[in-house]
Amino acid sequence: MRNCLVAQSGGPTVAINASLAGVIQGAIDSKEFYKVYGSINGVQGLLNSRLMDLTHKVETTPMFIELLKKSPSMYLGSCRYQLPDYKEDDTPYAYIFKKFAEYEIDAFFYIGGNDSMDTVDKLSKYALAIGSDIKIIGIPKTIDNDLCVTDHTPGYGSAAKYIASTLLEIGHDTSIYPINSVTIVEIMGRDAGWLTGAAALARNKYNDAPHLIYLPEVAFNKDEFIEDVKAAMDKYNNVVVAVSEGIKDADGNYISATNAVEDTFGHSQLSGTGKCLEYIVKESIQVKVRSVEINILQRSAAHMSSITDIGEAFRLGRHAVECAIAGKTGIMVTTIRKDNEPYSVDMGETPVENVAGLVKHVPREWINERGNNVTQEFIDYAYPLILGEPVVKYQRGIPDYLDISHLFPNKFDN
Repeated sequence: MRNCLVAQSGGPTVAINASLAGVIQGAIDSKEFYKVYGSINGVQGLLNSRLMDLTHKVETTPMFIELLKKSPSMYLGSCRYQLPDYKEDDTPYAYIFKKFAEYEIDAFFYIGGNDSMDTVDKLSKYALAIGSDIKIIGIPKTIDNDLCVTDHTPGYGSAAKYIASTLLEIGHDTSIYPINSVTIVEIMGRDAGWLTGAAALARNKYNDAPHLIYLPEVAFNKDEFIEDVKAAMDKYNNVVVAVSEGIKDADGNYISATNAVEDTFGHSQLSGTGKCLEYIVKESIQVKVRSVEINILQRSAAHMSSITDIGEAFRLGRHAVECAIAGKTGIMVTTIRKDNEPYSVDMGETPVENVAGLVKHVPREWINERGNNVTQEFIDYAYPLILGEPVVKYQRGIPDYLDISHLFPNKFDN
């Protein structure tokens, strides 16, 4: 009997720890692994020899699995490390596989988004090249919901729920004064508008906000935007606009108040899209206008998570373990939607090369012709993913989550 290793990477979500819990519980229940190790800060934990014994955590921490499922962000921490092509530089690969041998690792599970699946793809191809039988499996997570093949990604449902709830509350907030105003809400989404589209779930029998929704899948036109806002103001005193941070004009230029910089994977780091539109409205309409950037708040609001999201994340973690035991490698586990009424999904898998480096966009037919709203098809897709409310343990008036001080061991050093 040997061991398995799990790590997390990329941006945090509400559900990524639930997938971690699924891996741990699945490995323990299978009795195929002696220990489950966790790598602190993704693959960098392997490179820096920072591993922790998660089996011991389960044995010594009461209700560890349940607390882990309900704790936000990433219990094992994260990284933004990009592996080189092993054919050009295999140094980090050789060290990583040396660590696999040292800890007697049979299976490595990597929970993350698009860039993390690139890491899974590279490691599995290197394993094949050197004849290693270590199973390397990706487990999806991203609030952006932009991973291909899988119906949706863990983290999206909870973030969508937070966004819809926030937009509803903004609708209430902006309705109190009998004067014209425009509120622009900037929502994450560099290349895909899944999160911004979820703002439509805020609408109900009395609330029509957000009145306008702009996604990066449709080229942004400044003149049409002003026309849309004016038309909405003819109908509503207080207009609420939801906009993706990654909207671009017809030439592919980001609509942003600042020049974009790039991260280690070459992705533009955007900011100021809402502020840019605020300036446009202020100059063109001369009305009270403000912009709100939800930013990281939409990623880790565990007190407002979707139980559907948490449950599916846990199932995917367990399914990944089942795939490893069955001898599968170089794959990402997926959700397969069976039905909407009643909503149900199956667990599946796909070769990770079908996912790495690719982006799943909102279908154009799920956006209205004008490009300023989503259709009922989008709402039918997203609505089941936000259902179910968490039972959150509180202490001293705030949520009581798992201790993550292992992520900053030098905090109290003098």
